[in-house]
Amino acid sequence: MERPELAAAIDVAAEALVGVLDAAVSRQRLVVSPTQLRVLALLSSRPATNVNGLAELLDVVPSSASRLCDRLEAIGLVRRVADPRDRREVRLEPTTAAQALLGEVRSRRHEAVQAVLDRMPPRVQQDLLRALVAFGQAAAVAQQPEAAAHTA
Repeated sequence: MERPELAAAIDVAAEALVGVLDAAVSRQRLVVSPTQLRVLALLSSRPATNVNGLAELLDVVPSSASRLCDRLEAIGLVRRVADPRDRREVRLEPTTAAQALLGEVRSRRHEAVQAVLDRMPPRVQQDLLRALVAFGQAAAVAQQPEAAAHTA
């Protein structure tokens, strides 16, 4: 398979994966929008995030990020907590309910992906696993210079 064909196949597979993941979540009655779910996932993986940091991650203005957090706080999924190192700074933390919601979403997505994998022969699954690990490693190496440029 030539490189352009491989890139196209990966693009098609990525779209299929997104479709499987979206379908797994859309069948669930969520109290949050996809954007709010993304905010919860970001906050869960970055514990010391403040509104400005969240705005940067989402590529939105801080006032938009703040309004998103206001809505999530109103439904009990986010809380604002004073940073113990600097009480003027306010961190955003997902609540226990948000963590439970994220866990349920992850579980449903995992089940949906596993159902697709179960339709593949075991040897192909192993080949896919090796390819995905290699792809992840190559992507991480490619992003290292980018990360260094952002911190400089």
